Amino acid sequence: MVFVVGYGVACIAAMIAYLLSRDKSRNSKYKIWGIALMVPISKSLSFAIGLIYATIVKNGWAGLIMWYIFSIIFIIGLMMLAVGILKKEKAENL
Repeated sequence: MVFVVGYGVACIAAMIAYLLSRDKSRNSKYKIWGIALMVPISKSLSFAIGLIYATIVKNGWAGLIMWYIFSIIFIIGLMMLAVGILKKEKAENL
């Protein structure tokens, strides 16, 4: 039941990121969600998925899949952060 902690941390981090990004500009949302994906969500989600997979396969070494899952989610978060930093806001002409 340790994987429940991983899912719990990921859900709490997603809720906090949602609350922080509410009523913000699109670039700020990309920055907040990028950081949230990189730091708490990717670690805990990959840990939980790796433990579940290792339990299903009944092989402890299969849990190393969490390294691949962590890398993929981290890179997605890094791309979201880069979009939030590098993308220019469109100025509204009134």
